[in-house]
Amino acid sequence: MTRETTRRGFVTGVVGAGAAGAAVTPAAAQETETDGGGTPTGGGTASGDGTAAGGGTATGDGAATGGGGGGQPDFGDWFEDVGNYNGEVVDLRGEGQPEVQVGTEANGGAFGFGPPAVHVENGATVSWTWTGEGCPHNVVEQEEVFDSGEPGCEEVSPFEHTFEEDGIYRYICEPHLQLGMKGAVVVGTDYPTVDTGGGGGGPGLPTVPDSALSLGVATGFAMAATLGLAYLFIKYGGDYGEFDEA
Repeated sequence: MTRETTRRGFVTGVVGAGAAGAAVTPAAAQETETDGGGTPTGGGTASGDGTAAGGGTATGDGAATGGGGGGQPDFGDWFEDVGNYNGEVVDLRGEGQPEVQVGTEANGGAFGFGPPAVHVENGATVSWTWTGEGCPHNVVEQEEVFDSGEPGCEEVSPFEHTFEEDGIYRYICEPHLQLGMKGAVVVGTDYPTVDTGGGGGGPGLPTVPDSALSLGVATGFAMAATLGLAYLFIKYGGDYGEFDEA
């Protein structure tokens, strides 16, 4: 057996020991992770920041300024042809008797609801009061939740409805729908909202579990140590004398 044969056998043994150590690493990492509790501890759940807080009004730029939950209501294209809608949702929460005028100046005459979009609390009773201008008018919700009846003027005023479920309620004046006489009532905090795209829209980076990180570090260390020892022995190995091949 020669010195070269001796070195080769040593390197083989060192590499084998390193591989065995790397194989043991996953079990050690798992024991460390689950020690004491059985399950790894994470960072909890992330709290969203898309809901508005406070008591302000929502504006038409896609972000709610105050409002106490929900964010900017999503009306879709409902108000596209409504002349007196400027993107504002008037906050009437806390009002003793929320009121909307019927026949306010808009859309080329007294053909508007004023204000066209309001936000009220669940359980609130909204009163629609006719101004006496632009008659006849009525108030008809698109899903038949409420209906003031046949179009009229002061004799049908006021019309009231109590809201008992959160959501967005869209309504019209039937005689003047083509002119853009439309309105909406936002109720409570549970209603469709505008997606402001705050998260950037793309997929996020995958989350690497702690166990995988521990395993990667331990395996890399074991492999580096094994290769380092093999290199040092090959280059600076001791002189064991000459041995004849068996």
